[in-house]
Amino acid sequence: MVRDRPLTTHALVAAMLATAMSLPVAHPAEAAPAICQNPSDPGQVNTETPWHQRWLAPQRVWPFSTGAGVRVAVIDSGTDSSHPQLAGRVDTGFDALSGAPGGDVDCVSHGTAVASIIAAGRQDGVGFHGLAPDVTIVPIRVSERNANDAQGAGGETVTGLVFAQAIRRAVDDGADVINMSVTLYYPDQDVRDAIRYAAEKDVVLVAAAGNEHQDGVRPDPVPYPAAYDGVIGVGAIDQNGTRLRQSQIGSYVDIVAPGGAVVAATRLAGHQAWDGTSFAAPMVSATAALIRSAEPGLSAAEVARRLLATADPARGDASRGYGSGVLNPYRAVTERLTSAKPVAQPPLPEVPHDAAAQARAQRWEVFGRLGLWIGLALAMVAVGVAVLAALLPRGRRTRWRPTRPSAPPPPGPELDEPEAAFFRVPNSMQRG
Repeated sequence: MVRDRPLTTHALVAAMLATAMSLPVAHPAEAAPAICQNPSDPGQVNTETPWHQRWLAPQRVWPFSTGAGVRVAVIDSGTDSSHPQLAGRVDTGFDALSGAPGGDVDCVSHGTAVASIIAAGRQDGVGFHGLAPDVTIVPIRVSERNANDAQGAGGETVTGLVFAQAIRRAVDDGADVINMSVTLYYPDQDVRDAIRYAAEKDVVLVAAAGNEHQDGVRPDPVPYPAAYDGVIGVGAIDQNGTRLRQSQIGSYVDIVAPGGAVVAATRLAGHQAWDGTSFAAPMVSATAALIRSAEPGLSAAEVARRLLATADPARGDASRGYGSGVLNPYRAVTERLTSAKPVAQPPLPEVPHDAAAQARAQRWEVFGRLGLWIGLALAMVAVGVAVLAALLPRGRRTRWRPTRPSAPPPPGPELDEPEAAFFRVPNSMQRG
């Protein structure tokens, strides 16, 4: 055992330099993957069909498209690739916080929930599943916080620089659709340039419209990137079709989708209910993926136009935060839009004139009128016969003489039975 001795200043500096030189240099590409420090909570497995699945009915779409061959980037808190319903559907992705691969780790479940709404596979005994189960998720990790925790500009979960890098990385990783359920409440030039870069690469861009509605106290804060051109801004409704109270109102809301008490996956293995536009956005992203899989030749702008044009009417107008209406995946995939002018159809052929048929019709019209009058006459005769049948027996009984009701006998003292018998007149003495 060696005894500790106090070090001089020169000796201390030399020791620190030697220690630093002996440590490996951590380059960004070699950074360690994220490790979640919070306790593991698998949550509870949802066994019943969630309301948003009954509303959107994705099974009707699957004969036409399941999203196969489409890559959807989820820019969020990461995605847990080990979840049973996401296993095999999630790429390694990218961790923008450390600048290294490893977006398939999620410490707060937010990104896992978003990805599961898009791509969770069906599983026996589980009621929940995704809308486009055959897409590939490209997770881009930009935050270790729940996006729903952000409150205004002071509570952002991601910086503009990191957000912009994540968008560019998603494009470079081959994303066909990018889902952005993380919201900034200030314009950022880096993010704007990244959005423009993605649009030029023909990527469908979908973003949450934000959960900071002010209930008329003051205008809602402008959410980015939903407010940028080329981005589909998504608001949220509840199971009654009513805008979720916190869902923001503004021209940046292009469409609405279920976002109140939406069931989605949590990290590890479970499920829970989520609220907010963060969970309405992936339903639109999933539908965009279904369209791109069914019709690969459509551009991103055409996909966006299809989504808005096939939306169902909402309970409120666009000025109340409903945009073009409520997302309808079946219509979005199966209906075709066209900008061509209406095609002129040939005129209908003239009906040939048939004199004999017209004469027959006129005769039948006369017969019909005659039959009506005869029917009325017979009805009146029947009524008369019924009246006579009721009056004849009575007339015979009264010998057709008018009758009056007999007056009651005058009141007198009541008699006992012996007295009444004494005064009773024998029948032989009664007058006929």
